[in-house]
Amino acid sequence: MSDEESEMRTALVTGASRGIGLAIAEELGRRGMRVLCVARSTESAGRAVAAVEAAGGVAEAYGCDVADAGAVAALGEEVLGKHGYVDTLVNNAGITRDNLFIRMDGSEWDEVLRTNLDSCFHMTRAFVRPMTRKRFGRILNISSVIGLTGNAGQANYAAAKAGMIGLTKSLAKELAARSITVNAVAPGFIETDMTSELGEETRGTILKLIPLKRMGTPADIASMVGYLSSPEAAYITGQVFTVDGGMVI
Repeated sequence: MSDEESEMRTALVTGASRGIGLAIAEELGRRGMRVLCVARSTESAGRAVAAVEAAGGVAEAYGCDVADAGAVAALGEEVLGKHGYVDTLVNNAGITRDNLFIRMDGSEWDEVLRTNLDSCFHMTRAFVRPMTRKRFGRILNISSVIGLTGNAGQANYAAAKAGMIGLTKSLAKELAARSITVNAVAPGFIETDMTSELGEETRGTILKLIPLKRMGTPADIASMVGYLSSPEAAYITGQVFTVDGGMVI
């Protein structure tokens, strides 16, 4: 590792292999950070690394099931053993298991809560202590407007994303004395694999709710995360930033 690389700030992004997570990894790489790309498999994470490097950044690949507390603890030991700390943690990994509540079974609830919410607890616990010793850190939780508004057929997803917001505000209060900021970004409807399966009728209904009359792009979210991870955002903490084209005005 060169002296220049050793002096880089380090960011870890979960769910980095596609969509919003990939865009965030690329953005942080362009901002001069070493990006630790975490995905379910090392192969998937490797594709994210290739994209970050193609954009001119420096990156490393890590495979980890963030819903598995033991796997996250092992990831923490590996990363901290190599780098000592991460400056920015982006909890982005998420899944959906949509169903009407009356039909939702326990596995659909548990899978979403473990991946979307429990992972934030495990990842933050794994990496926050070195931040407190360094007296610097940025924690970004990628929530959703659904966590603010709710949505029929997504009780599990809404509960997880709302939980991320509560966690964000509580951690912001606990960690502020150590100059660690904690914020949430709540995307609206973004053009990703998750939304590509929407039918034209559903898409038309959604667009009527968005004053800007378009879906967002992963880059729209990445730009906000990039700013909140920067030195310029040092006085911003405990906030929820909706990036939704005005959907929840």
